[in-house]
Amino acid sequence: MTASPDIIVLFSGGLDSILAAKVLEDQGLQVRCLHCVSPFFGDAEALPRWRRLHGLDIVSLDVSTDFAALLRRRPAHGFGKVMNPCVDCKILLLRHARLYMETVGARLLATGEVLGQRPMSQRRDTLHLIPRDADVTGLLLRPLCARLLPPVPAEENGLVDRSRLLAISGRGRGEQLALAAHFGLKEIPTPGGGCRLTERENARRYWPVLTRRAGDGDALARDFALANLGRQFWRRLDGRDYWLGVGRNNADNKRLAAAAGPEDALLSLTGLPGPLGLAREGAAWPRPLLEEAAALTASYAPKAVAAQGLTALRADWRDGGQDLAVPPQRAGTLWSEPSWEEVRAEIREEARLRREAQSRSDA
Repeated sequence: MTASPDIIVLFSGGLDSILAAKVLEDQGLQVRCLHCVSPFFGDAEALPRWRRLHGLDIVSLDVSTDFAALLRRRPAHGFGKVMNPCVDCKILLLRHARLYMETVGARLLATGEVLGQRPMSQRRDTLHLIPRDADVTGLLLRPLCARLLPPVPAEENGLVDRSRLLAISGRGRGEQLALAAHFGLKEIPTPGGGCRLTERENARRYWPVLTRRAGDGDALARDFALANLGRQFWRRLDGRDYWLGVGRNNADNKRLAAAAGPEDALLSLTGLPGPLGLAREGAAWPRPLLEEAAALTASYAPKAVAAQGLTALRADWRDGGQDLAVPPQRAGTLWSEPSWEEVRAEIREEARLRREAQSRSDA
């Protein structure tokens, strides 16, 4: 880690952020990369590998709580095609990056953004809007497309040589690949795929959490992290929503066990291999509902299904537990996984209602 960085680069691990850091290092500047993580993006465990592979100074910052709060209040600039708040996301990350920059005494922020590469957050108008709303105007440099944008003070006062910055635009990768070869990068990251919120399969997991769970802050962030694990099922009963996660494999089972809170019930088969179920706040569930969840969990255990009888399971939570005996059952269950079509319709309806409310407010 460099003792006193000149510039903090928002670092996703993608090619553009690597190149932005390399372009600035090539000018003799001390660069530190800031890798933000949340339930939706980031991989803090990859940092040691990235440091070795790219020879960069990289640190991580967890922004889960603030990002969950952003989704709870809904992004001011809206969602993209799925559930991705790209403009508001970049604003949030840059606000965090500025605080970090000031803490370590750096003088400038940088990103790997390329003019015109992404339709929502990298248009010319949003490239101007984002630093304004993030309160980093004059402090943010985009090295890969800087010569297509007005200079920032760091270019005018000589900290950065503008003539050695680039003028890349559009969605092609030819110039980036040539630059990667110039810097001798040993591995070229694949394009896209950095944010789970851009994927329909994930959005249908996150939207029920956002609309059916009451928590905020850390609690909501933990719920979003849980939504990444295993199979996800919901059940509405007497006006209340119940949530069950079921492991797909041993790795899922371990993560579900680690994600369990003190009021959650862990459903495990007794004497048979199989999935682990996590009933969110299951310690307070009525026994018939726990039995339904246990039957669904057991239905994903081949040996339990083959036995064609009752399966013994144990529901455990912090202050107690229950022994259960249920037939494995999936057909006809009232538990369901929301489809992307259902989620998309709910997102659109909510957006419509918000527009109408805003119109009435402006009238």
